[in-house]
Amino acid sequence: MTRPTLTQSTGPAHTRILGLGGVRGERVVPNDELVGPIDSSDEWIRQRTGIVTRRRAEAGTDVLDLAEGAARAALENAGLTGADIDAVILSTVTYFHQTPAGAAIVADRIGATPAAAYDISAACAGYCYGIGQADALVRAGTARNVLVIGAEKMSEFVDPTDRTISFLLGDGAGAVVVGASDTPGIGPTIWGSDGGQAQAIRQTHSWLATRDEGAGWPTLRQEGQSVFKWAVWQMAPVAQKAMDAAGIAPEDIEAFIPHQANMRIIDQMIKQLKLPDSVVVGRDIADTGNTSAASIPLAAERLLREGQVPSGALALQIGFGAGLVYAAQVVVLP
Repeated sequence: MTRPTLTQSTGPAHTRILGLGGVRGERVVPNDELVGPIDSSDEWIRQRTGIVTRRRAEAGTDVLDLAEGAARAALENAGLTGADIDAVILSTVTYFHQTPAGAAIVADRIGATPAAAYDISAACAGYCYGIGQADALVRAGTARNVLVIGAEKMSEFVDPTDRTISFLLGDGAGAVVVGASDTPGIGPTIWGSDGGQAQAIRQTHSWLATRDEGAGWPTLRQEGQSVFKWAVWQMAPVAQKAMDAAGIAPEDIEAFIPHQANMRIIDQMIKQLKLPDSVVVGRDIADTGNTSAASIPLAAERLLREGQVPSGALALQIGFGAGLVYAAQVVVLP
């Protein structure tokens, strides 16, 4: 029996980010508002993390509201509408519905139906995971334009008495549209995981324990020193591999946009990568806080909005966090 040969879809050779948008939680929360329950001070938080304030959403704002706002801003920036989107990827760890996917609901809200829509859970690396997937979808011919959203309401996971991570966390969403390009605009994605260190950043207990054992609402914890050492010593080589894969040297980079985990981690990564002083560094953490999957697009949005980098600039971005998971790529900013 002779079987027919399948026809495979093909797409453009290159992709780029067509537009970017972001929204932050409505409330500005200074350190002084949080220090009592953790027996700390504004000075201690600034020295340890670089955070002065963080943005948190009002009680009536949920993570899908943040995602929708960022999506609409990205579409407007790209000069597109929801009808132009063929796939929606939502990266989040704070959408508390197992099903249906939050991406499908956001797609409907922005008029993207019947776009493919799915959620990914890769914590602070989720946005870069989404960029890697969007790049592949467009180049494979599976989608023309892909909306990638990183959205978190991290304040839902806060234990006010926890000194390991809760005072770091903020709320927000960032989104981009990825589409075809005449020239390369997204470099190869370097990604991976180390599940052997899964306990380094973790949820305190499962939702089953909450239901069956009366354990209460789960929150987040981290082993600060372990995470710091891992991020500084193991993530800089990942970022270097992303530059090597893109054929880019450190002196070619115009912006460095790492996950906004901690200002000291950012500073140490710059040293490890030997980035020149001319590189503009995303430091949105100072007054937005750590917004997990939203942190990289929000930092990029700020750099562009404030004119710190021009459209078309080469940016090195890297996300890393719970899992432990990581991903990095060099991109051309929209």
